[in-house]
Amino acid sequence: MRNTLPLSAGPAPEFSRIVRADAVHRDGDLVETIEATEAERKALAERFELERIGRLTARVRLRSVRGGQMVRVEGELEADVVQTCVITLEPVPAQISDRFGALFAPESMVPGEDDEIEIDPNIAEEDIPEAMTNGRIDIGELTAQHLSLALDPYPHAEGVAFDGYSEGEEEEEGMAPADDDAGADPEKPNPFAALERLKRQN
Repeated sequence: MRNTLPLSAGPAPEFSRIVRADAVHRDGDLVETIEATEAERKALAERFELERIGRLTARVRLRSVRGGQMVRVEGELEADVVQTCVITLEPVPAQISDRFGALFAPESMVPGEDDEIEIDPNIAEEDIPEAMTNGRIDIGELTAQHLSLALDPYPHAEGVAFDGYSEGEEEEEGMAPADDDAGADPEKPNPFAALERLKRQN
């Protein structure tokens, strides 16, 4: 089970499914099955730099915990995606299946970004509460974030050997952006450098 990421208050999320915390506290247990529309999948594919998302569904369970003060979220997502091979740039289809969990609390109970907090190493990350937004939890955005965590960071086409980059290899093989390409993402693998290395090996 993967841990949650902070839900930022930026632009409207591409895949939004809102659940009110008071409905969870009233019913005690709530199960939602959600599915992204074609437009939402297209927007998420652009956000995560995927060629395509053919399907994205999740089954999410929400439970009232801590005496009705917080909401525990547990989910299972499934997706069909098409990534890009880091070596040949060919399309790489993949089926994603992942479980995730999170704990949500009212904003007044969650320390702010500028507050000093002492983290107990014995507490799992999924037991550290995230702040709700006006008593609401966006299980669609939560699902989208965990889809991004479940993606292969170095997708490669069938028959293409690639074990990831070794320490220091990124800079040696041209991972760092050149001066004339300052807008490139320095952490994104350079597929052309990897292809050149493959040619030299052959």
